[in-house]
Amino acid sequence: MSAVPALELHGVSVSAGDKVICHDVDLVINEGEKHLLLGPNGSGKSSLLAGIMGISPFKITAGTALFYGDDLKDMPVEERAEAGIGLAYQRPPSLQGVQVKNLAAAIGATESLEEIAGKLQLSHLIGRNVNVGFSGGETKRFEVLKLALQSPALCLFDEPESGVDLEQVDTVGKAISQLLDSKDSRGRQRSGLVITHTGFILDGIDADVAHMMVDGTIVAAGDAHEMFESIRTRGYRTRSAS
Repeated sequence: MSAVPALELHGVSVSAGDKVICHDVDLVINEGEKHLLLGPNGSGKSSLLAGIMGISPFKITAGTALFYGDDLKDMPVEERAEAGIGLAYQRPPSLQGVQVKNLAAAIGATESLEEIAGKLQLSHLIGRNVNVGFSGGETKRFEVLKLALQSPALCLFDEPESGVDLEQVDTVGKAISQLLDSKDSRGRQRSGLVITHTGFILDGIDADVAHMMVDGTIVAAGDAHEMFESIRTRGYRTRSAS
């Protein structure tokens, strides 16, 4: 069976207002694939994810961006979510007065909340306000829970190990992997794009390929473990994509 592209970016630029942050980005994620995005701080990784999701003020301003063949460029963020794109934030907001169970009800996922929360060891948070007083590990696992409730086909993760104790990184990684190994509400095998700055999340996610982003564009692609080891020993030096 031939691969089905879930996300296609060809020559894409992402801008915030008049400032171009990402440029000439080429990236294809096929259905069921797990990709990592590595790069130094300020290289445009988070801006790329925000542009894919359509979060203001970030916009795709050049190139072609397709999600299962549909053009994303002028699609509102709500339609992108309905189409099957979901984002786990690096620093998700606290929602005082909004309980986890109420958020699940708003998504229309009340029936699956207890089961999914149990698998993520988050049952004790169901009656709590969203991200209010959560530990670092709870916050990151709740982002996985949120995506599981939304049931997207493409899951975007912005530095899921950020702010998490080392002993919790593997737990978060395994939770992400379990989510990506399942299918969405339309029967599509989930795909993922995960930003990592430290590389610690590699132990929990069996990535198909990693991409290196430097100065707003992807400069290399290859095996995730090999790329991270190269970065660890040599830094973010430009290499030819492979």
